[in-house]
Amino acid sequence: MPRILTIIVAGLLSAVPFTAMAQVNVFACEPEWAALAEEIGGAKIKTFSATHARQDPHYIRARPSLIAKVRRADLIICSGAELEVGWLPILLQKARPQVQPNGIGHLMASQYVPLLGAGANVDRSMGHVHAAGNPHIHLNPHHMVSIAAQVSDRLAKIDRANAAHYQSRLQDFTQRWQQALAQWETRATNLKGAQVVVHHSSLSYLIDWLQMRTVASLEPKPGIPPTTSHLESLLQQLNAAPANLMLRTPYEPDTASLWLSSKTNIPAVVLPYTIDGAANTGDLFALYEATLAVLLDKCRC
Repeated sequence: MPRILTIIVAGLLSAVPFTAMAQVNVFACEPEWAALAEEIGGAKIKTFSATHARQDPHYIRARPSLIAKVRRADLIICSGAELEVGWLPILLQKARPQVQPNGIGHLMASQYVPLLGAGANVDRSMGHVHAAGNPHIHLNPHHMVSIAAQVSDRLAKIDRANAAHYQSRLQDFTQRWQQALAQWETRATNLKGAQVVVHHSSLSYLIDWLQMRTVASLEPKPGIPPTTSHLESLLQQLNAAPANLMLRTPYEPDTASLWLSSKTNIPAVVLPYTIDGAANTGDLFALYEATLAVLLDKCRC
């Protein structure tokens, strides 16, 4: 009898669906989406981020290690809106059918939020401008709620045995996020109207959310490195009408902002931009906390 029972139990275990026994493999193009997936998936998923905070997500090489990771992916989460257009399509050539465009495991976050600059007429003479709109969507925290709902929905459909788990974690995340969002917006009141100089449009959603105002860009055109003549014209502009802050991300070069800061005394500030872009920014909540702390500390406003 014990032997028969052992055989029956073994047979039942072998019949348990894959999704009830193994973690869902999530391939994130950027660290923020890996972090969001972890908030929703918890221990039921395993995440991998193709980029880190000191890499420009526009320019990534589709190296063999990334191909190996994407081959095992059950769910791919990326910003979309052409941010990864130079490398993601190459990876997808080796990926499974369910993570191809229109598959249940293919999630482009920008499809679920309003995009800044969407619908504008653009051409190559304007520099590196995305025709679909600005893809750096994660720094408006309001966007995270709708994207989190999509993540939960996709995980529940891929891993039906744990659908209730993903729904429960979505509800918990949404509640905590809304509470944190209210606190962040209260703390950020003094930043409203602050005038900032940026390196690129990477921080546009943060600036828009906080109702700050971009008055200049270190790039003469998006994606075009600062030139001497452009910096000289900015120096004249900022001497006449000083800005409050000069902002850049960890992956953008510091030469131009440090030079201009030394000439104008406008604080040159590096914001974390994404997960692990600075100390103590290991999750989404910490990322926003650290970003606001830096802005409030450095802004003369």
